[in-house]
Amino acid sequence: MAENDWKKRLGVVYSTNPDFTFTREEETEPETPEPSRQRLTVTIDRKGRGGKQVTLVRGFTGREEDLKELGKALKVKLGVGGSTKDGEITVQGDFRDKVTALLTQMGYNAKRGN
Repeated sequence: MAENDWKKRLGVVYSTNPDFTFTREEETEPETPEPSRQRLTVTIDRKGRGGKQVTLVRGFTGREEDLKELGKALKVKLGVGGSTKDGEITVQGDFRDKVTALLTQMGYNAKRGN
C-alpha cells in the first residue's frame, strides 16, 4: 500500500509504460560548513513586531538542526527568548554587540549590520 501512495506522485505525468515504477528522489540537506566558513550578519529589526526590537542573525547555511542548536546556544548564553526558522535566528531584544562577540568566540565569521 505504501508503494501506491498517490499524494507523493502529484504533479507527475502519466506513463503508458507497464513496467514504470515511480521513484522519488530524496532531497538532501546541505552539509553545514565549519564555523569559520560561515558569513553571518547580525542586525536589528522592529517591523511587524509591535515596536519591539529583535536581533536577527542571517546568512547561516547548513542543516536545520545545526541552526537550531546555534540559536539555542545564543539564547541560553544571553538569557533571553527567541526562535529559529527560515534560515535565521531571532533573539528578543537589542543584543547586536553581544551576539556578534559570542559568534566570534564560537569561531563564526560574524559581522554587525545596521
